[in-house]
Amino acid sequence: MNEHHTILGGKVHVYKRPNSPRWQCATYLGGKNRRTTTKEASLSKAKEIAEDWYLQLRGKLRNGEIKTEKTFAEASEQFLREYDVITRGERSKVYVDGQHWRSRVHLVPFFGPLGLSEITAGTVQEYRIHRLEEAVAKRGKPPAHNTMHQEIVTLRQTLKTAVRQGWLEHLPDLSEPYRSSPKISHRAWFSPEEYKKLYEATRKRAHEPKMARFKWESEQLHDFVLFAANTGLRPDEAWRLQFRDVTIVEDEASGHTILEIEVRGKRGVGYCKSMPGAVLPFERLKARLRPARADNAAKNDNGANSTTNGSEELRLPEPTDLIFPKWQREMFKTILDEENLRVDREGRPRTAYSLRHTYICLRLMEGADIYQIAKNCRTSVEMIEKYYASHIKTNLDAAAINIMRPKPKQKENRPKA
Repeated sequence: MNEHHTILGGKVHVYKRPNSPRWQCATYLGGKNRRTTTKEASLSKAKEIAEDWYLQLRGKLRNGEIKTEKTFAEASEQFLREYDVITRGERSKVYVDGQHWRSRVHLVPFFGPLGLSEITAGTVQEYRIHRLEEAVAKRGKPPAHNTMHQEIVTLRQTLKTAVRQGWLEHLPDLSEPYRSSPKISHRAWFSPEEYKKLYEATRKRAHEPKMARFKWESEQLHDFVLFAANTGLRPDEAWRLQFRDVTIVEDEASGHTILEIEVRGKRGVGYCKSMPGAVLPFERLKARLRPARADNAAKNDNGANSTTNGSEELRLPEPTDLIFPKWQREMFKTILDEENLRVDREGRPRTAYSLRHTYICLRLMEGADIYQIAKNCRTSVEMIEKYYASHIKTNLDAAAINIMRPKPKQKENRPKA
């Protein structure tokens, strides 16, 4: 049986663990059980050390040095545990890993030891200043606004977890002081003239590739540019597309031949109806023989629909094959650089996403209904109005703006009778 003694009226317990010659001490203080070792084999010395240890704890508790509430570090651990389980399959692994990274690298080192009630609007503002000074010292420039926004989002979600657990009464004010509404800038896109310049350059590259062995990639890039700019698909949506997801149909309302696309992307499964300009590129993609290097799982149906070009085996695509198995990023960048289209006039870099923005802007310029565009692009009217519509000049009705009241006719001065 273990030896056990109490001191200070039962407030402190002194005991030995099995097979240990040294005495341990324990107490319950500030809502938690606390233990330590006296490192002494003598009972009398162990009692003296235990008494001193207890009195020091009492002093720290009185001075606020011991937290009697949950700390931010504990709330962060609970939040990340919940987030991994609840969002499994709903958010991408990259985003979930980002939550862990932001908490571990930035938030917990700063807020971790603080009790939850100590995190106030002032503390959050101190964090913003700390991050700015830290980034400038390390990299010579402040963190991007979006980076800080994501960190504050993670902070807010962590504190909401504490509220749900009953560890915190209410959220502090996390808004950014001294900052007016940020300038809303349009997304980088290609104007009609720039878009024409781009697809003419990709078409020339498809017909005259700089290296013959990259002819297939050059043709794929040209068709991707036309396909994306005539469907408005997000790049990740286009890269997930299989041939069986796309159907060529006759649209009764417009009388045009278009594509009906079953889209799988960040918003789940949705549908898209293309512009007529997407049909010919899709037909070329469907009829184009693809080399074995196009994907890792090239299948030949017992030699059917396949041929040989030199030493490279070619085949027609299967319904389950990806339409765009590889994104020719470097070739796209090279063409943009060659045509002086790499950035827009505000210096924003153009990417594959710019083709989606081009589709939306061109539809607005043609007078398409903004609600139908939003549905077809699987986004909201608010997003389109915020980032696109306010920057399209054709959305302004000059006839409605330049209204002038007719001037009243001046009365003629007639002689008195």
